[in-house]
Amino acid sequence: MNKYLFPIYAIIIGVVIAFLTKRHQSTYTKLLLSFSGAFLLALTLFDLLPEVYEHLEAKQTGLFIMCGILLQIILEFFSKGAEHGHVHIHKEDTKFPWLLFISLCIHSFLEGFPIHQHNDMVYGVFIHKIPIATLLTAFLLQSNYNKTQVIGFLVVFAIMTPLGTFTSNNTTLTTEYVDIINAVVIGIFLHISTTILFETGEGHKFNLSKLVAICLGIIIAYLI
Repeated sequence: MNKYLFPIYAIIIGVVIAFLTKRHQSTYTKLLLSFSGAFLLALTLFDLLPEVYEHLEAKQTGLFIMCGILLQIILEFFSKGAEHGHVHIHKEDTKFPWLLFISLCIHSFLEGFPIHQHNDMVYGVFIHKIPIATLLTAFLLQSNYNKTQVIGFLVVFAIMTPLGTFTSNNTTLTTEYVDIINAVVIGIFLHISTTILFETGEGHKFNLSKLVAICLGIIIAYLI
């Protein structure tokens, strides 16, 4: 049951943090973002990647991973990088951000697929979603969208990952197709996590706290 609830818990925690901090991006949110990027990347490499390479031909697997990277690049063209902490919403804009909403929903839906067979991945998605939900909520609250739109946005965003897991768990997709989708999701995770790790540094300066957060993410992912 946790594989369905943890992504929803992450959104709730992110919303609470956004209300408590009242800021776009606190230092702690940046560190959590670094930790989440390292944790998600490590889980992908430790658990998901070997499994997919075991069931699919190597070059074919690489092709689908590259398709996932390209898909995420396309999604970010519309979301402007909200999946890794970049949320650009103009305060004076009252028109609902449909492109941001749809691209985030597609991303969230797909990242739910590997959770069915790899339950540890739910922890990676859980940690990944908390800082994203925090930043997204902070920007939505400062926009001119009404409360119904903001709540609707967050509720649908929260249920998309469990919906992806449910679809993976209850449809008659063959193992080959599931592995192909998982390979695409690996590409998405690789792009998201590496972008987070590269972008959370300020001016490429050495940051001890960021390094500690990244190392902790890798170690904890290895141990679970």
